[in-house]
Amino acid sequence: MSAPPPEASPAARAAVEGAATLLRQRRERMTGPRRAVLSVLAQETGHLSADEVVSAVAAYDAGVHRASVYRALEALSRLGVVQHVHLGHGSTAYALAEGRPHLHGHCSSCGAVVDLAGDLLDEVAERLRLEAGFALDPTHVALSGTCRSCAASSVPTSPG
Repeated sequence: MSAPPPEASPAARAAVEGAATLLRQRRERMTGPRRAVLSVLAQETGHLSADEVVSAVAAYDAGVHRASVYRALEALSRLGVVQHVHLGHGSTAYALAEGRPHLHGHCSSCGAVVDLAGDLLDEVAERLRLEAGFALDPTHVALSGTCRSCAASSVPTSPG
């Protein structure tokens, strides 16, 4: 392990400490793989695929097995410490959950994942509940569309 540990940053320390507290409250342990996954996700500003998390954890601690990373992602998602979102064609992305779970937009052009306000679909969820008795959980699926950058680059220019 030649690189400095990712949890050296304040964000990583806070993520690991918060997760450790939650795990203790639920009588679960902070394992090495869970600590490594949290440390890696705390260093990222975006969303990582499971394979990207596995690669980053391997760079941090080569002794953590791939299956352990997947189990840690699953456990931390179940506990609400990590939020996962299903993108198109079966891929899943992971990021630290900070406060209320938020929604995601997935650009069908460039593949970017954009964070959206957690209350964006509250009115739709309430309408579904009232009209169909359906409880919507939009936090695990990304809304498809086009990001600002791709939309701007596809705007036709007027002949000059």
